[in-house]
Amino acid sequence: MSDARSTDRHGNREAGARTGFGSAAEAEEKPGADEVALYGHWICPFVTRVQFALSQRGIDYTLVNLPPSAVRGPDFVLPPEFIEHSPRLEVPMLRIGAEYLADSIPILEWMETERSEPSLLPDDEADRALVRERMAWIDANAFRAMGGVYYGTDPDRIAAASVKLGEALAEMGRWTQQTGWLAGSGPTLAEAVAMPIHVRLAGLVRLGFTAEVSPEFAEHGRRCVGLVGWPAVEWSSGQTDEFVGRFEKFREIRRAETDAG
Repeated sequence: MSDARSTDRHGNREAGARTGFGSAAEAEEKPGADEVALYGHWICPFVTRVQFALSQRGIDYTLVNLPPSAVRGPDFVLPPEFIEHSPRLEVPMLRIGAEYLADSIPILEWMETERSEPSLLPDDEADRALVRERMAWIDANAFRAMGGVYYGTDPDRIAAASVKLGEALAEMGRWTQQTGWLAGSGPTLAEAVAMPIHVRLAGLVRLGFTAEVSPEFAEHGRRCVGLVGWPAVEWSSGQTDEFVGRFEKFREIRRAETDAG
């Protein structure tokens, strides 16, 4: 496998990427002191968070094409540094120089300490606390409900998750009423945490999300489309089709297993 670096459709450098979900085992090169590498894949919402934050802050990085465990092929070879530094063997993982960290929210915070400017955290401590409170709320409420929609196999449970997601998005929309943003006068790490919802909303609808999206949250989505970081995470229609197709197939398999049992 060649270790040559290519550029993805968003303009980010890719290391060791193959068509589809190929191995990234030979992607790693000797890191420079300031070099940033993101291990992950567009289909993972947690990778989207980090990729948006990197791009919104103008941080140059190499993307190591490494899908989440649920969509890795049986012959996929994990990079040895990923095995060493990602305790759960899940993406995202970020490398800055020779240091590594896994999991999206810890990575977003770490990036703020390692690359202070431009920041996605306010200067005021109370404002920072609000951003972090809302990041945690989105993670616990909106993301949990979103997963219930696309991982759901029972129609009633999908419908219940859809209602909960609609309620979560309505609450997030209320946060934006004063400034247009989730926590403060401009985009913050709260936007990074919420960004995967905007990115995959059309796919969620196709998978059973039927709740009405509040006007405030829809307007927040339109604001996000205008951000510098949006083009790095925006899905093509083909990516939405692949996302939907994978979870439709997942449902088929799970329902067949249930019927057989």
